This record gives sequence, C-alpha cells and structure tokens, in this order.
Amino acid sequence: MPAHPQTPTSAAGSPVSTRPTPGATFARTAAGTGPGVLLAHGAGGSIAANYGPVMDELTPTHRVVGVDYPGTGATPRAQTPLTLDALADELVAAADAEGLETFALSGYSLGTAVALRAATRHPERVTALVLTAPFARPDTRTRLAAEVWRGLAASGDRDTLARFLLPLALSPAALDSLSAEDLEATVRGTAETVPEGSADHVDLVARVDVRADLARIAVPTLVITTTEDQLIPPALQREVAAGIADARTADLATGHLPFAENPAEWRRLISAFLGALPAPQGAEK
Repeated sequence: MPAHPQTPTSAAGSPVSTRPTPGATFARTAAGTGPGVLLAHGAGGSIAANYGPVMDELTPTHRVVGVDYPGTGATPRAQTPLTLDALADELVAAADAEGLETFALSGYSLGTAVALRAATRHPERVTALVLTAPFARPDTRTRLAAEVWRGLAASGDRDTLARFLLPLALSPAALDSLSAEDLEATVRGTAETVPEGSADHVDLVARVDVRADLARIAVPTLVITTTEDQLIPPALQREVAAGIADARTADLATGHLPFAENPAEWRRLISAFLGALPAPQGAEK
C-alpha cells in the first residue's frame, strides 16, 4: 500500500545501500550483519515505505536484503505483466548478490505471496517465514477493490486514488482520528507517493493464488494478522495460517498499514520471532 516514503538507516545511522542487483533490473536494499532476512514489500509500496520503520531493529543482528518491484523505488517499470515466480526469483538473486546462502523471509501484503512462492521455489534456502497481512488468494471484495485501484492508478488521477485507498489502508479508528486538515495532508502525501508501477502491482494482486504453496511450507512461520484491516479481511489472513502446518500466529490491532499505525509492536513481533530461531548453518556464501 502507498505510504509516505522513509529513508531507512542502519543501526549506526548510516544510510542503507540501495543499488541495482547484478544481472537484474531490480534495485536492491541491503544493510546490517548476521543471518539473512529477505524483505518482500506490498503492492504500491517499496522496501523503504513498508519496511523502513523496522530496519533499525533488524540490522544490528541480521543482514537485511530487499528489492523494489518494477515501477517503484529505483526499479524501472516492467514492460510485461508481473509474476510471482519472477519477483520471488529476483529476491533470491539479491540474496545471492549479498552472499547469503540461507535466509528468513519477511513478506507484507502482496509480499507474503512473493515470500511463499520463494519458499516453495527455493526450499533449501529458506529458514523461516514472517507473513504480515497475508492472503493466499483475493476474495471477491478484495479483487473488486484491486480492480478499482488498478484503474485509478492507470488513469493518473492520484487524488481520487488516494481518497479511495485511505479508507482501505487505515483502520476505522485511525482514519477517524485525523482532523480535516490532517486528512487532507494525508491525501496529498499518499497521492504524491503513488509509484509508477502501482497498476502493475495491483494487477498481480488480483491474480494471486498461492493456496497450493501453503501445504509445502515446512519451516517455522509466523502469521501476523492485522485485525482491523479493511483491504485484506482477517478471515483471508487466517486462511494462510490454517494452511501452513504448525504456523504461529499473532494479532496486531491495526489496519493494513502496521508500519504506520503501530510500528513499535510490528517491530517487536518480527524481531522476537527471528531472535528465537536457531542459528542457521552456512548463512553466508
């Protein structure tokens, strides 16, 4: 989901490196030291926008690597429809470029489907999964919302797009807490940060179906359900947890943007789960 972009920093306060992945066209973000964690962002977002608020928590203990999908961040827009396989393989290619043999995967929203696909295409590489606001397939309501989102993004009417997205992105309580002035500022900020490739991302949202991938997951998995989510219903999120053997679950009382509504608790859930994992063998090449 679109959000005000943030420039993530490492624990030492130095900027996270963002650069092209060798042999690929996706821009890569990498920071920190330790076991690998790959990040997969949501539709209409980016690594900085979606994961910026958790980077400082992760980089002191992990080598954190992510890629921006086509048409967001520094990655050029795609000329063909996006596929989960290609996004998953580009993310793993970024791990290769950073010398990571094994890694945990943290996915948010559309990124959860990317993470699940990466885990089934590269099972020997993946040590754990953290899935926030996940869905294995869109229900009718989500698909219709994605179709409107895609059409508005393609039309270039960013103001209307922002006004459509905000009631879906924020919890009712967070939306109602905004003054009229703050609401208009949030609309402007959202409109100004809509990535060029948003329509392409949302086209993929409408086509996602990773239900067959769920039963193939055999690594520790945490599913974080955003319980006030107006875009991905909690019932869809819980379907993901139910489909993965022994998946752990946690509820986060936010809308679809945990990094905006309660980043501290989101950071805590992710870091606590990753911190409890056994040390991986052969974490770096």
